[in-house]
Amino acid sequence: MKHSIRNRIAVAIVALLLFVLGTSFLMNNVFLEKYYMVQKERSLIKVYTLINSYDLPNSYQEDDFQSNLELLCNRYNIRLVISDEEMNPELWCVSSDQDKSLLAGRLFAYHYGVSSYDKDVLIKTDNYTVQKIRDPFNEQEYLEIWGGLDNSYNFIMRLALDSIWDSVKISNEFFTYFAIAGVVFGIILAVWLSKQITKPIQELTDLSKRMADLDFEAKYTRGGNDEIAQLGDHFNRMSDKLQETISELKTANNELQSDIEKKEQIDEMRKEFLSNVSHELKTPIALIQGYAEGLKECINDDPESREFYCEVIMDESSKMNQMVKKLLTLNQLEFGNDVVTMERFDLVSLVKGVIQSASILAQQKEAKLLFNEEEPVYVWADEFKVEEVVTNYISNALNHLEGEKVIDVKLIHEPGNVIRTTVFNTGKPIPEEDLDKIWIKFYKVDKARTREYGGSGIGLSIVKAIMDSFHQKCGVKNYDNGVEFWFELDGGEKCGNSGKDDQRLLPGAEQS
Repeated sequence: MKHSIRNRIAVAIVALLLFVLGTSFLMNNVFLEKYYMVQKERSLIKVYTLINSYDLPNSYQEDDFQSNLELLCNRYNIRLVISDEEMNPELWCVSSDQDKSLLAGRLFAYHYGVSSYDKDVLIKTDNYTVQKIRDPFNEQEYLEIWGGLDNSYNFIMRLALDSIWDSVKISNEFFTYFAIAGVVFGIILAVWLSKQITKPIQELTDLSKRMADLDFEAKYTRGGNDEIAQLGDHFNRMSDKLQETISELKTANNELQSDIEKKEQIDEMRKEFLSNVSHELKTPIALIQGYAEGLKECINDDPESREFYCEVIMDESSKMNQMVKKLLTLNQLEFGNDVVTMERFDLVSLVKGVIQSASILAQQKEAKLLFNEEEPVYVWADEFKVEEVVTNYISNALNHLEGEKVIDVKLIHEPGNVIRTTVFNTGKPIPEEDLDKIWIKFYKVDKARTREYGGSGIGLSIVKAIMDSFHQKCGVKNYDNGVEFWFELDGGEKCGNSGKDDQRLLPGAEQS
């Protein structure tokens, strides 16, 4: 990961190491030479201070003076010449004969201001001058100090600077090798150290991610007694507590959601019921009120008009009575208050009984009621409620007949020992957008026609509620020449009469 703590720790350690080594290398290259120069200047001044502290030339022969001076000159690689006021260099020197003559000549030239050498004066006081020169004879650089002592004697000291450059070069080369080795070792150490630090942190990160995804089986298992181990133990305890708390919350939330849904469902049903009942009762009540007022005001005195008014009032009252009964039935079914008695009965006999009851209405509408089953077909269900379903289907078919005016009832043996009862009527197909809505109470595809035959839009809702109480299926299918309603029940034997086409074939019709 680009921004992981592991990488950041490793980069920080390596960067710190590079900074320290880089700074040291820079200091070594830029300031080491100056530091050496300062130290050498101090060395020359230190020897000058020692010489100036003795009473020359009386101390020249003292062992203490000679031993201290030789020790310092040899330590700092200093060449020294001391001359008297007449510039006689035979007073005392620490140098070879060649250096003695050269230094004596330079001291003379410096003292009388006749030197032609290029020099870089570093320090200048009343007693001495410290300078850096380049000797044109051997092409070497020297650091010199010359001047006068308190006893009026003169001196000159110098040391070669080649040793400084060699020391700086050697030091830089050594430091470069050391820096490369240090960087390599530092990278390895940084990677290892960052891995040791971030590995338990990474485990805690993975653990927290799994906990965020509600995976409470994840636990910190690395162990230990440090702060990260304590944090991991707290994570484990938090995981257990969260799992317990979420479980309790889910249980409470599920119960609350069920209560809310049930309450909302009851409220919606109550509002819908009141709205629909008010709408359905409005028309018959208005008719009853109008015709009753007409009778009271004696608008028409002839017996035929009074009889017509009374028939309208009775007809609308009967419709209201039927609607209230159906609403009560539907209410009991929806709230589970109606007891379902499962029994085995002959479905063929039941269908024939319903057809026989509807035969008079069928004759009035000049409809053909077809049912060709003769052999008993036994099913398991509540016989009384199944009779209501068949009655609703046949009544609905009679009210929507058109064309050939044929109602065809069939019993079809489906796989799984299921008996499907179908009621087909010729007429206009139901619009596709209304197929799923016809089971909703008070829903009417054609409101004018429903009002014409006195329908309330509750019959199919009762059918759906009854089949739901059986835990069985019901449905509707459009054909080119009509509509087929169906429902299924358990029981019966298999047979091959299960084919359907887009156009329902009626008895006597040729299959194309």
